[in-house]
Amino acid sequence: MNPASPGRRARLFAPATVAVLIASPALAADAVSAGDTAWVLASSALVLLMVPGLALFYAGMVRPKNVLSTLMMSFIAMGVVGVQWVAFGYSLAFGSSGPLIGGLDRLFLAGIGPDAVSGSIPTLAFVVFQGMFAIITPALISGAVVERIRFGAYTLFILLWSILVYDPLAHWVWGDGGWLLEMGALDFAGGTVVHISSGVSALALILVLGKRKGYPTEPFIPHNLTMTLLGAGLLWFGWFGFNAGSALAADGTAVLAFISTNTAAAAAMVTWLVAEQVRFGKPSALGAASGCVAGLVAITPGAGFITPGWAIVVGGVAGVLCFYAVCLKGRLGYDDALDVLGVHGVGGTWGAVATGVFATVGAGSLITGDVRQFGVQLVGVVAAAAYAFGVTWVLAKAIDATLGLRVTPEDELAGLDQAAHGEVGYSL
Repeated sequence: MNPASPGRRARLFAPATVAVLIASPALAADAVSAGDTAWVLASSALVLLMVPGLALFYAGMVRPKNVLSTLMMSFIAMGVVGVQWVAFGYSLAFGSSGPLIGGLDRLFLAGIGPDAVSGSIPTLAFVVFQGMFAIITPALISGAVVERIRFGAYTLFILLWSILVYDPLAHWVWGDGGWLLEMGALDFAGGTVVHISSGVSALALILVLGKRKGYPTEPFIPHNLTMTLLGAGLLWFGWFGFNAGSALAADGTAVLAFISTNTAAAAAMVTWLVAEQVRFGKPSALGAASGCVAGLVAITPGAGFITPGWAIVVGGVAGVLCFYAVCLKGRLGYDDALDVLGVHGVGGTWGAVATGVFATVGAGSLITGDVRQFGVQLVGVVAAAAYAFGVTWVLAKAIDATLGLRVTPEDELAGLDQAAHGEVGYSL
């Protein structure tokens, strides 16, 4: 998804060209491909479908009194970030070149009309595709803080987080002149920008917010795993747009990303269930849902660079690694309610590192003798994680000191559906 210049694309990614766009649109300078445009628009719709899929995935794992609240925490991102992206988010991420953040030259998409073309698609198609990524990323964080965060404070948080964390990271990795892009970091579809950032940000936020009342002595049992499995299925389906759509063309790179995505998800689900069988004696439905998502996360940064055979390895390792990361939270004592750090943070980190190990299509890696690429991947992981954690910590502290992040003990006990929204998910 890197909007790099044609020369830089050839140097970094040929023959499997990942980016076909530049940040500044050209007016009728390039021919529009109907097929590429249709694929990018369809992929944009698939990525947006992941948001209600995520909402269902998360909502099935909470208690009945918080099901609507959990759903709303995903849905509100479609509204808040949907407006923010058009107003100034896109400009901050993909505006005029610079190493740290884009400029303000594309506020409200100034200068980008229906005739503006980038590569083989209208520039507006690129804008909308990238906007879907901007929407789902803060929604991922919500799974860590469900059942005890104030809805208004959370809404403000995702707005400010998108401006201060997501947009700069997107520029570092994909924006024209971004310093990680210039270094040669590989992130095909958002392992660093989306998953590492959301995972470590979730940790920072829950450390400020605190644990749920009764955690970990009281049981917090998922109330509707059929809902969670449906959500996982929608996420798997939408992820084809997430990863294969990041080729930004209906071509062989998109096909490679598609099959590698499916393969990694399948492998991770199997290894997660095997790990559960070994540790607990039974494979669970929740494990199947979590495992496939772990594989999808892990293959995201390398989907267009890693062949299906190596995708089995990436996904298989992710299933076991994320399973034990989730198990570890009990010993470490932090209350990541729905395992955002364990799945997205750990899975995204492994995927970014694995890209530096197993990439063979259009990029080098350790197995091709490219030690430098492996080092660059490590730099990207550390920089993104440190920046996201630090900024999120400060942001959470500021909101907590002003508005207050946490609901009252009475509201937490009653449930946030009624307390925050005046509704209930079930009237039986």
